[in-house]
Amino acid sequence: MKSLQRISVSLLSVLCLAVSAFAQIDTPRPSPKASVTQRIGVTDVTITYSRPGVKGRKIWGDPLPEQAATKGEATLDNQNERPKGAPIVPWGHVWRTGANEATQFVVTDDVLINGQKLAAGSYSLHTIPGKDEWTIIFNSDAGQWGSFSYDEKKDALRVKVKPQTASENREWLTYSIPVVTPDSAQVVIHWEKLMIPFAVEIPSVEALSKAKIDALVAANPGDWKLLLNVANQYAGNDRLDEALKWVEQSIKAKEAFQNLSMKAMLLIASGRKDEAFSIAERAIRQGKADNVDTARFERRIADLKAAKQ
Repeated sequence: MKSLQRISVSLLSVLCLAVSAFAQIDTPRPSPKASVTQRIGVTDVTITYSRPGVKGRKIWGDPLPEQAATKGEATLDNQNERPKGAPIVPWGHVWRTGANEATQFVVTDDVLINGQKLAAGSYSLHTIPGKDEWTIIFNSDAGQWGSFSYDEKKDALRVKVKPQTASENREWLTYSIPVVTPDSAQVVIHWEKLMIPFAVEIPSVEALSKAKIDALVAANPGDWKLLLNVANQYAGNDRLDEALKWVEQSIKAKEAFQNLSMKAMLLIASGRKDEAFSIAERAIRQGKADNVDTARFERRIADLKAAKQ
């Protein structure tokens, strides 16, 4: 009988493996998946995690003896498997800081986390919670399940942070990015009545942006549309001198109505109207030669000329 049972279990395992080879079953999770993305300057920060709920359970606290036996992941999603009175997240244990797969933290460029360097890449984010201090861990093994196989030797960075008591009780664990500046952002982990903040900073947004532009232009030499797009980006940030430099490069690569008309408008914005009107005439001639509808631009230039008189 036992032999038959073993055969049945083995056969079931084989069948399950066969099914998994061609079908991914998608079912609702008690802790649903979520993500948050924020661009800081030209750098993207993405956090992907699962959101456990409080569900009337004890979340934080000292570990019971059964949990204290190991310093690894101690969270058990099944209430029946956890010792009575045991916290979901005991102090001093490595925690996936979410549920299901380990929380994933991805940055597209080098950043500073609370002032310490973290290289561009994908990481699993773990924490070691404490009553008065938390350790936030960025581990190079980005694809692990929970923190059960967490290996300290693969840590890329650890930072210490102070937990804060929240005025709002948060039923579902949440990662948010409530504060953003041109070169930094604050990430906040919030569950129940605890908030754990840490800062993400871009060391030099301007230098990084220029490096990315230079690399893109170098990879696409002579692309007048790309050069015009760069000029447009600078113009949108009120960097008129930089915009003029890039539109000149675009015109050098190829004269077109688009870059000539943009140069004319940039010159007008810079107070150089006589020069602008001369360039505008060139733009209109080029547009007509290329069968471009220049009517709107012509009306704009005519109105500006009339206002000057």
